[in-house]
Amino acid sequence: MTNLNFFAVDLGATSGRTILGSLVDGKLVQRELTRFPNPIIETGGHFFWDIYALYNEVVRGLKVVATEGIEIASIGIDTWGVDFVMIGKDGGVLRNPYCYRDPHTDGAMEEFFKRVPKEKVYEKTGIQFMQFNSLFQLATLKRNHDSALEAADKILFVPDALTYMLTGEAVCEYTILSTSQLLDPRTKRMDPELLEAVGLKESQFGRYVQPGEVVGQLSAEVQKITGLGAVPVVAVAGHDTGSAVAAVPAENERFAYLSCGTWSLLGVETKDAIINEQSYANNFTNEGGIEGTTRFLKNICGMWLLERCRKEWMDAPADVNQINQDSMEAEAFRSFIFPDAPDFANPVSMVEAIQNYCRRTGQPVPEDYRAMARCIFESLAMRYRQVLGYLKEMAPFPIEKLHVIGGGSRNGYLMQMAANSIGMPVVTGPVEGTAIGNIMLQAKAAGVVSDIFEMRGIIADSIETKTYLPQETERWEKAYAEYEKVTK
Repeated sequence: MTNLNFFAVDLGATSGRTILGSLVDGKLVQRELTRFPNPIIETGGHFFWDIYALYNEVVRGLKVVATEGIEIASIGIDTWGVDFVMIGKDGGVLRNPYCYRDPHTDGAMEEFFKRVPKEKVYEKTGIQFMQFNSLFQLATLKRNHDSALEAADKILFVPDALTYMLTGEAVCEYTILSTSQLLDPRTKRMDPELLEAVGLKESQFGRYVQPGEVVGQLSAEVQKITGLGAVPVVAVAGHDTGSAVAAVPAENERFAYLSCGTWSLLGVETKDAIINEQSYANNFTNEGGIEGTTRFLKNICGMWLLERCRKEWMDAPADVNQINQDSMEAEAFRSFIFPDAPDFANPVSMVEAIQNYCRRTGQPVPEDYRAMARCIFESLAMRYRQVLGYLKEMAPFPIEKLHVIGGGSRNGYLMQMAANSIGMPVVTGPVEGTAIGNIMLQAKAAGVVSDIFEMRGIIADSIETKTYLPQETERWEKAYAEYEKVTK
């Protein structure tokens, strides 16, 4: 196997990184080049992302590569889903993109369903209903006569917008498009009726591309700025979860995956979309995967709960690992929250939101960081069991284990709780799943690997995994009954 270097940009909803991935003698080696915050900007009563700052960070990472004289085969970008950037007829960015946590979409779903019924929207797209889905963001902007939308020549999802800023090529990558609730998973194109409902045309989203497809090369401007040559830019799985799931070192199809980060995304990988009454009732989503697969999953609020609390805790240690350990000193199963309650979407104070939820549901109120962290971890583990139960009923195969990828897999206490709660083995790793999937899809574009099976084989040989087996199952069974009672 030829030794090659790949440049991966991995942008999350709180931070971003640039990573150098190298395939050396058939194994993957990674090196973090830069890391940077991705703060939500609040101004004028709205929440935005700074697309220019993100572009600048990508360029900064590329400059490191050039300064060190590293030859890279390609560049790939993955980000969170649903958000988009509007481009004018002159090719310029019209405004920083709205953040999906902006409250302007409050009530947007109900308003949209007056035009296209809810059941019809789900039948068309198979996407779970969340008020920040691109469909409802666009409908809100249209209803508010948003000046940027009215002037937009192109609408590019965040990874595609950054690719455009690097190459000048306007594309619409399949996996990131699939998060929008505009895509028909059967035709793999945007639904005409939904487009008409938001007053847009398919051509405004750029040409369709699939993961592993070369989009273009660094523009002359970017080559001059970075000191690099005409490096190809590859459409990886632009949605970070799509790249992460591509990195699951699974032996066969009989697994569920949990991408554990700011969000927890729990699902299975299937050949076809699952769109039926049960998936509609349980609000499951069908998002695009690599090589024509579907990621049938459900979004669960994740480490967002803990990260927001950490910003408020005055007495907690700065080291998150110490917080995790200290949480074990608190009483078990003392209080639970429903992680996906609207209370926790973007409260002014997450600590108060959790405390108020516990008061409202007649439970002991966690007063210190230890009790609150334990409440968060146990509640997440219970929610994993709940959602996995739905998956078991709908998956076209038996589920034998749960693969956990992402930063949350470092929390061994949470991982053991998850195994105890779901009653099956939990296998953790890779931690940097998103970046690994991004890199391996670039390797596929370069012709170094042929398919997902070879990708996963290389990943399995390149990383260490850890397995957690269920413990104290009777005790967790009783606690789950209490969780259901409290959160019903």
